[in-house]
Amino acid sequence: MTTIDSLRKILELERQKGYSDKAVIGGLDRYLHKQAGQIRQSVNNPQLLAEFDELNLANSNYSSIDVDERKKWTKRLFDWLDKLEEAKQDILTPPLCNEFSSSLQERNKVRVTEVVKSHPEKKSDGLDSPITIIKGITSTTANKFARLNVRTVHDLLYFFPRRYVDYSQRKFIAELEEGKEQTIIGLIWQARIATFGNRKGTEAIVGDETGNVKVVWFNQPYLAKRFPTNAKVVISGTVYSFKGQKVFESPEWEMLEQKELIHTARLVPVYPLTQGLYPRQVRKWTKEAIDGWACHISDFLPSEIKNRCHLLHLPEAIAQIHYPDDYLIAEKAKKRLAFDELFLLQLGVLSRKRDWQESQPGNAFNIHQEVIDTFLHCLPFTLTRAQERVLGEILTDLKQPRAMSRLLQGEVGSGKTVIATLALLMTVANGHQGALMAPTEVLAEQHFHNICDYLSKAGTQPSTLATSQRSNPRCYAGFLPRPLTIALLIGSLSDNEKEDLHCRIKQGEIGIVIGTHALIQKEVEFYKLGLAVIDEQQRFGVLQRQNLRQKGFNPHILAMTATPIPRTMALTLYGDLDLSTIDELPPGRQEVKTRFLQPQYTEKAYSFLRRQVSQSKQAFIICPLIEESEILEAKAATTEYEYLCKEIFPDLKLGLLHGRMPPSDKEKVMRRFREGELDILVSTSVVEVGIDIPNATVMLVEGADHFGLSQLHQFRGRVGRNKEQAYCILIPEKFSPEARERLKLMEKIHDGFALAEKDLELRGPGQFFGTQQSGLPDLKVAKLSNLQLLELARQEAINLFQGENNLGNPEHQLLRQQLSKVWSKDVEWS
Repeated sequence: MTTIDSLRKILELERQKGYSDKAVIGGLDRYLHKQAGQIRQSVNNPQLLAEFDELNLANSNYSSIDVDERKKWTKRLFDWLDKLEEAKQDILTPPLCNEFSSSLQERNKVRVTEVVKSHPEKKSDGLDSPITIIKGITSTTANKFARLNVRTVHDLLYFFPRRYVDYSQRKFIAELEEGKEQTIIGLIWQARIATFGNRKGTEAIVGDETGNVKVVWFNQPYLAKRFPTNAKVVISGTVYSFKGQKVFESPEWEMLEQKELIHTARLVPVYPLTQGLYPRQVRKWTKEAIDGWACHISDFLPSEIKNRCHLLHLPEAIAQIHYPDDYLIAEKAKKRLAFDELFLLQLGVLSRKRDWQESQPGNAFNIHQEVIDTFLHCLPFTLTRAQERVLGEILTDLKQPRAMSRLLQGEVGSGKTVIATLALLMTVANGHQGALMAPTEVLAEQHFHNICDYLSKAGTQPSTLATSQRSNPRCYAGFLPRPLTIALLIGSLSDNEKEDLHCRIKQGEIGIVIGTHALIQKEVEFYKLGLAVIDEQQRFGVLQRQNLRQKGFNPHILAMTATPIPRTMALTLYGDLDLSTIDELPPGRQEVKTRFLQPQYTEKAYSFLRRQVSQSKQAFIICPLIEESEILEAKAATTEYEYLCKEIFPDLKLGLLHGRMPPSDKEKVMRRFREGELDILVSTSVVEVGIDIPNATVMLVEGADHFGLSQLHQFRGRVGRNKEQAYCILIPEKFSPEARERLKLMEKIHDGFALAEKDLELRGPGQFFGTQQSGLPDLKVAKLSNLQLLELARQEAINLFQGENNLGNPEHQLLRQQLSKVWSKDVEWS
C-alpha cells in the first residue's frame, strides 16, 4: 500500500465519520503536515505538482473550518487523487512496508556460516573466557550473571531462553487489534518527554501508510532523545485502548537499520533474570556471544547419530534456540539440545555400570537355601508372589562374579525391607559384611528395630552376648554358622559410641551395619563389605551411592525406593541399576479410604479423627508444606501443634515432629508414638519416608494442594499397615479447580505407579522428584516427560556401547571430553 493509497483511505474514513476530524490520531492537519513533503517529492508531473501546491496540504487548516467547508476541501483533494490515478504515474519512492518485507526475513536469519566469516579472529579456547570479554559486561555485571551460574562465554551460550514472545506478526497501524502482541514499522513523527501522573516518560507518534498511533514509555524520559523525527522505527508489543484510541504501552523498540533485529519483529527470547540484569541488555550480550563464538563450539555428537535421529548441527542449534527464525526451527534446536542432555546422561550411567561390573571382579556368593528357609519359616507371614520373584532376581545377581547393581521399587508396605534383610543374611553367610543406608535417623532406627525383630524370631541371643532390646549393637545366633552382630551407626551417637563401632566394623566383628550418611564418612572402614543397601535412594545422589560402594571391594548394590517411578524414567535416571518391582501388596490389607474436603469442613475432619482416637486408634496430622525454608516449616508446624493442643484436642496427647528437631528428640517422639503413648502426631513432611505405626488409622493432610500426588500417596501409605480400615483426609489450603482435579485423582487411584504417571503429567519432572539428583548432569532443555526422545537417546547410548565403533574409539574423543565436562571429573570415559 502506497502513501497515496493510505491518504485516499484516510479521506474515505473521514467522510464516513461525518467530517469530524477523527480519522487519525491528532487530526487530519497533523497527518497532512507530516506527509505533504513526501508526497510532493514523489510527483513527477509538473501540472499535477502545481495543483498539489495549490492544495497547500503542508499548511492545511482543516480543523478550523466548518463541516460544509470540509466537504468542499475534501472533494478537491479527491479530485486531485483521481487525476493522479488516471495519469498512472509512479508517485512514491518504494514504500516502507515493501522495503521491510523484502529484507526482514533474510536479515533475521541466524546464519552460522556468516558468523564464521565475520569473526575470523575469535578462537575456540575463548569459550572458557570470562564473560567480561564481551563488550559492555563489567565485573559488576559479571557478578550478577554469576547468580544465574553464568561465568564464561560457554555458559552464556548455554544460557537458554525460558520462552519466546512472538513479535513476528507485522501489522499496518490501521489493522492493529487491542490486546494482541503485534509489530508495526513506521516513521517517528514526533517524540517528546511527557508526564504520566507524577512521573515523566516518553510519548511518541509513529505513522505508516495507513495512519498513526501513540506510543508511550513510562518512567523512561531519556528515550525521547533516541527517536529523531522521520527515523524508521520498529515497535513490538501489546496494543491497548485509552480514551477510545489505540496505544502501545512500553513496547519493545528498535531503529530499522542495516542489522539484525533482536528485540522486535521476530520471536524474541525471554531469559531468566536477576536483580540488576535487564532484558534488552541480556539479549544484546547473548547475541554478541552467538555471533562471535557459536561457530567455534565443537560438535561432539557422531555424524551417524545426527543423521539417523535427524538432529541439527550443534552451532546451528545453539544459535537457533536463542534467536529462532520461526517456531519450527526453535523446536528442532530444542530437540537437538535435549537429546544431547539425555544422551550424555545415559552414556554416563551406562559407563558407571560397566566400570562397576567389568573393571574389577565382583564377589560371587553361594546361596545358602537353609538360611533362607529358616528365616522365612519364623516370619508371621508368607512372601507374596511379587516378593518371591524379586528375591529370585536378587539371589541370581548375588551368585554372579560381577557386582549386582539393582533398583528395587515397591509400594509403601509392599515388603521391601524383608527382601533386603534376606540379601544381607546371604552376605553375612558368605563371610562378608552388609550395610543399609537410610536418609534419616528416624528411618535408620526403624530399620534397625524391624530387622532386629525379624532376627529375634529366627534366632536367639547367646547368653554370653545377651543384649537388651534397646542396646546397640545386638547379637543373634542359631541360623548362621556364627553369631550375627548388627549395629546402628547414626550421627547422634556419642563420639565414644561411634569410635567403638568404627573399630568393630573395621575388625569385622559387626556383620550388618544400619545407618545414615554416617556410613560414608571417611572414618568408617569395613573389614569386608559385600553388599550395600540404600533405602529411599532418590534421597541420595549418584556420588553418595558411589561413596558407599567404594567402602568395599566392588560390593553388590541394592537400591530401594517407595516412590513409584515410570519405567522409562527409572531407566534414564538410574540407568546404572537393573530394575525390580514389587507390584503386589500383602494379602489382608484394606484399601485406605481417601476423601478430600473443602477447607471450611476442617472441623468435621477433626471430629472424625477424635472418634477414631476414642476407639484406641492413632492419627497423623501433616502441616502445610513451606518450600522456601525448613526453618519456616518447623515454625508453622510448632504453631499448628500449639493450636491443636489448646483449641481442638486439649484432652488428647499430641506429639510434634519436624526436621529442625535434634535427632534425640525425634527418636523420643517417634518411640512414644510407636508405643502408643501419643494419640496424634503433628508433623511436617518428614513422615513421608518410612515411619511405620501399625495402630495409626487416620492420615489428615492440611494444605494438601502444596504436595504432589506421589508425596500424598506416600503419606497415605503411613496408615493402614494392619488389617484395620484406614482413612486419608486431604484438605487443600485453596480450593481451586486444579486442586480439585488432583485430589479427585487421589480418591479414585490407589495404584502408586498410576499416580506417579499422573503426577509427572501434571507437575513435570522437576517438581516430581523434589530434590535434585546430586551427581547427575543438569537438564536445562530436556523434559523427562518426553518419553519418545528419552527412549531414543537411551537406545543410541546402548548402541554406542554395544557396537564395534564404541566410546573408546579415537573418533569419539570429542564425545569423551564432553562427558568429562558434564559428569564428575574423576571419571574416565574410555
